Amino acid sequence: MGKRHRGAFRIKGGQGFFDDRARLEKLVELGDPLARLNTVIDWEIFRTDLNVLHEKERKNLSGRKPIDAVLMFKIMILQRLNNLSDDQAEFLIRDRASFQRFLGIHVEDGSPDAKTIWKFREQLRALNLVEALFACFDAHLNEKGFAAKGGQIVDAVIVEVPRQRNTREENEEIKDGKIPEKWIEQPKKLAQKDLDARWTQKRGQNYYGYKNHINADQKHKLIRAYTVTDASIHDGPVLEDLLDLEIKDRPVFADSAYRSQAREKAFLEIGIESKIHERPYRNAPLIDEQKAANREKSRVRVRVEHIFGFQKTSMNGSAFVRSIGGLRAQSIVGLVNLTYNISRFVQLVAPRSPRGSTC
Repeated sequence: MGKRHRGAFRIKGGQGFFDDRARLEKLVELGDPLARLNTVIDWEIFRTDLNVLHEKERKNLSGRKPIDAVLMFKIMILQRLNNLSDDQAEFLIRDRASFQRFLGIHVEDGSPDAKTIWKFREQLRALNLVEALFACFDAHLNEKGFAAKGGQIVDAVIVEVPRQRNTREENEEIKDGKIPEKWIEQPKKLAQKDLDARWTQKRGQNYYGYKNHINADQKHKLIRAYTVTDASIHDGPVLEDLLDLEIKDRPVFADSAYRSQAREKAFLEIGIESKIHERPYRNAPLIDEQKAANREKSRVRVRVEHIFGFQKTSMNGSAFVRSIGGLRAQSIVGLVNLTYNISRFVQLVAPRSPRGSTC
C-alpha cells in the first residue's frame, strides 16, 4: 500500500467518518444555498394559506397526524430547485445532510415518502393553492420594499413534457377535443396520455408541452404575474392577462410577436407607453432608426431572459416537467415561478456567499 497523504479522510468500515455538526458547519462555509434560504425566508408566511389543507375535520383521532404543511411545502421548493421527481426527492432527503437541515428533520425519525409528496402536490393543485402562495409571497415582497417598479417585461418560454407517441389520426382527434376510442377502452393507457399539451415549432425545432408566460418588473427582475397555456398558443393574445394597467408610468417591453396596430392604439388611449419591438413587414423593412430603437429596448427586455436562464440552468432544467395534464402542469409551473422569486429575493437582500449562491 502507498503512503497515506496528510489530511486524508479517516476511514471507518470503508466509509468517511465526520462529526455531524462539523460536517454541517463545513457545508455553510462552502456556501450551502439551502442554509442561506432558511436564513432569509420566513417560511411561516405561507402557513395561513397552507392550513386550508387541514381544514377538513378528522373523523377520529386515530391514525398518524398529518405532516406539517410548511415542511411539505419546503419539499416542493426543493423539488423545483433541483427538478426532482418524487422518488428522487425521497431518496435525496434521506441521503443529504443539507436537505435534512433545510427541512429541519432527522431521517431516523422518518421522512415523507414519494407517495406522500405526490399527494401533497395534488392537494395544492386541487385547491388552486399555488396561485394563492404566489400571491402571498408577492405581498411579502411589497412589504419588504420590493414592489414592482420600472417597465413590465413580458415573454414566454416553452415548458416541455414527455412526448406522446400518437398516430396522426389520434392527434387530430385530440385537437378536436375528442378522446380516441381505443384509449377509452384502455383506462391505464389513457391515464398516461396528456390531452392538453400541444406541439409547436420554434426556430425549426419541434417542441411538445406548454408555455410559461410571465410579466417581470424591470427594477427587481421578479416575476409579478404568470399564466400557463398549451405550447401552440401564440404569445400575443395572452399579453393583456399579464399586464398591470393600473399604474401608468410602467411601460411595456416585449418582442415583436406581441405588437399589433390595435394594441398600440389601445395603449395610447389608456396612457401606457409601449416599448414593444417594432417589426418589419413585407416590402417594408425596418429603417435604421427603428433598428436602433429596438436595440435600446432589448437592453431592458434581456432581463427576462436571465429569469428563464436561471430556471433552466440553476434550477436544473425546470423548463421540463414530468406531469400529465394541463392542470398539473399549471401547478408545477406556478411552483417554478414562485421558487425563482424566492431565490431572487434571497439574492436581493442577502450578501452573496463567496463560494456559493442561490441565484
